[in-house]
Amino acid sequence: MDTNREEFLNPVFIDAFDLDDAWFQCLNAVLEKGKVYTITKGSYEGQRRLEFDYAVIRVKKPAHQIIPIIPEGLNIPAPTDMDYIQGYLSYLLTGTKTQTEDYTYGERLVDPKVKVTGEKANLVKEMPLQVNQIEEVIKMYKTKGHGTNQATMEIGMPSDIKLVDPPCLRIIDTRIRFGKLHFMLYFRSWDLWGGFPSNLGGLQLVKQYMAEEIGVEDGEIIAASKGLHLYEYSWELAKIRTKKFDLIIK
Repeated sequence: MDTNREEFLNPVFIDAFDLDDAWFQCLNAVLEKGKVYTITKGSYEGQRRLEFDYAVIRVKKPAHQIIPIIPEGLNIPAPTDMDYIQGYLSYLLTGTKTQTEDYTYGERLVDPKVKVTGEKANLVKEMPLQVNQIEEVIKMYKTKGHGTNQATMEIGMPSDIKLVDPPCLRIIDTRIRFGKLHFMLYFRSWDLWGGFPSNLGGLQLVKQYMAEEIGVEDGEIIAASKGLHLYEYSWELAKIRTKKFDLIIK
């Protein structure tokens, strides 16, 4: 083995029909092409992840099959269901959060606030930004037409770098083309087993709602991430779902 050989990242492109197909293809691909590393900071610190260097997932018909299908006989739990995704939709469309939460995706979308520290270090106030990004995007398309690159909804804030658990989803960009509303997403980190199916299922329902309000058809999802991964606890589940029973992950 040549230890002096220069190494390069290996981006992966997944072209999927629906969300079930996207999840299954990603499981297959990460088992074959993912890199194993130990988490030095973040969720499950000290454990291992199997992760793509970078992944782009295109889903042509995300509404066709929203939740993953687990074939009979595999005896593994489904990662999500429609009841959970319907609840997740409410989470995305409201600004409600608990006292223990620094943020929610819904808060950042429909009622974002900036934390301001007062003269006393322990005095922190939240300053509402007075903007509902979902409604603003809908209004922009309805009043200004479809030819714009400005209809972007942001989750991340510069101050998130200081949070213990900063948002994984950072941006929801949108485009209307061919009479359809499309979502372009970026996740800084993304749990393929526990997060991917519910995240995309909920965001698909948001997209359907927005498309109906704008008066266009529902379109594609294109999602990108430099941190799409499987935690070690889910490696065996992924091997069972993809029937790669004998695969050895090093």
